[in-house]
Amino acid sequence: MPVYLLAVHNVEGQDNYMTDADMQEAFAKVSQFNDKLQAQGAGVVGGGLEPHDTATVVDARGAEVLVTDGPFAEAKERLGGFWVISAGDLDAAMTWAREASVACAQPVEVRPFQGDTEV
Repeated sequence: MPVYLLAVHNVEGQDNYMTDADMQEAFAKVSQFNDKLQAQGAGVVGGGLEPHDTATVVDARGAEVLVTDGPFAEAKERLGGFWVISAGDLDAAMTWAREASVACAQPVEVRPFQGDTEV
């Protein structure tokens, strides 16, 4: 079955959770969404990420390994979390993405894995 990445994007300067209660509600909705993914056999792995300023970049392309604090890309949009799912086709993955976006109150990007990736 095809495998897709559902990537949750946070936009710098936009706070989709106006209050702590809004955030807790989103956490509860995401938990319900995760349960549904698992119950229907579509969920593989997923999770929220710590803020982008906790990132570390490791670059071992040269003679020395370079380690840099902070995110790799300098952008206003950042990866905030993700799911890796199995779905019958792109339409099914898009349906899951719509539910994910409602649950987490964030935009969700859908990207297929290359080739015959299996999980």
